[in-house]
Formats: sequence, structure tokens, C-alpha cells
Amino acid sequence: MGSLRVSFAQWPEGLRPGDANWEEIVRLLGEDKPDILVTNEMPFGAWVSEADTYDHQLAQMTIADHERGLDALKDLQLPAIISSRPVSAHDRLANEAFALIHGDYQFLHQKHFFPNEPGFYEAAWFVTAKPGFNVIDVNGVKVAALLCTELMFNEHARHYGRAGAELIVVPRASDPDVHYWEIAASMAAMVSGAFVATANRMGRAQGGVVFGGRGMLFSPHAKEIGSLGPVDDQSLITTLDIDIGMAQRAKGDYPCYVEDLVGDG
Repeated sequence: MGSLRVSFAQWPEGLRPGDANWEEIVRLLGEDKPDILVTNEMPFGAWVSEADTYDHQLAQMTIADHERGLDALKDLQLPAIISSRPVSAHDRLANEAFALIHGDYQFLHQKHFFPNEPGFYEAAWFVTAKPGFNVIDVNGVKVAALLCTELMFNEHARHYGRAGAELIVVPRASDPDVHYWEIAASMAAMVSGAFVATANRMGRAQGGVVFGGRGMLFSPHAKEIGSLGPVDDQSLITTLDIDIGMAQRAKGDYPCYVEDLVGDG
């Protein structure tokens, strides 16, 4: 495959299918016609992990919001959509990355790393029921996902690169300070030799946490080639064409080709 058209999102807190923001998203995607859409992390309804204690009723509410959202994503009739959603797991939730490929649901992986601080008490809400980090084929492109905080752990981006990933998608929900995220996305691209597309939530949640927006797309050589603005930028989507062959070629470039020889001597 040569050119790939990628859209990445900056969708607002509290998004629901059928509201004004959703109708604008549908219109924009109808114009841009991406091959792959990357959404922010758990994009529908309220951000429940503002609360520091797990609440079963709220958990069921966010599951239902994302079930409706999943139907709305399917109705977009795009070739591929990468997103995440909460699913029941033991006595908590799991944050599950998935691909919709021509409307068919395909599991990617469940989030492994959870922050535990004001606005982001995810450790109280989420567990990992299905371990592992997978690369899947999405219409001829090798795609993998890192969910938000997972981007900070470079060993997984490197693993994905070694497994042949050409595009790493990073749905996230993070605050307006993007310094760490820019560095982490750049490094993930560098060590994997893959394009890295990250999409973020924006706006203020009911409990006061502010999400910073700023979706970004990095080349396999760690250069930012596109972005959405900070939280005061109300853009919902940006779309770029990339040469996926660049990721295939980058696997032979420094530092991707460097072998780990520890223990081999």
C-alpha cells in the first residue's frame, strides 16, 4: 500500500451520538473520507474516573454510552476506525482498544497502565482482563494501539516496531500540558519506525478536570507532520495523507535496526 488517508480527532467531553457536535463530525468525515479514523480514548459520554472510588452504576452508564457510540461509529461506514471503550471485567471495567474494519469489530488490546491522581483515578476503575499488545492487519496496514499512559512506556512501541507495525494509534484523554505527550509520541515513532497518530479529548468534565485536545501525527523519523490545536481550538478532526511505505523503509534505519545483544555474549 502507498498513500493512506488518516483522520485523528479532538472530540469534546460528553459527546453523544445525535448531538450537534456529532452531526458536525459526521459532516466532516463525509468530506474528508479517511481510510482510518483515530478517535480519542473512550470518546462517548462523561469521563467517569474523575471520581476516586469505583461506582457500579456510573460504570454501567459509561458502558451503555459506548454501546450506543459503537453503533454510531459503525453508521459512519468508514473503511476503518480505531477507538477504545469500557467493557465489564471482573468487578471493574477494562479499557479496550478495538478496530472497526468495514463495520466488523476486532479486538486490539486492553489498557495495562493506569494513573491514579486527581481527575484520573483510573486505577480505581480499571483492570486488565486480557493481557498482551497486538499488531493487527487493517485493510493491508499493520496497526497497533497504545492507550494514553501506555505511550510513556517505550518498550511497547519498540515491540510493535519489531512486530512490523506501520501505524501506532494513541487514543488518549489528557490535560492541556502536552510537553510529555509530544516527547513520548516522537520517541514512539523513532523506536518503532512507525507513524504515530494520537487523538485527545477536549473540554471540561463535570468535576472540573480539563482535557487539552491537541491531536498529533508523527512520521517514522519522529517529526511532527500534523496536529490539532490546544484546548481553545474547537477543531474536531484533521485529516492527512501519509506514505505508509515510509514506515516499511524506516525499519532498516537507525535506531530501529539496532539489535539488543544483552545476554548473547
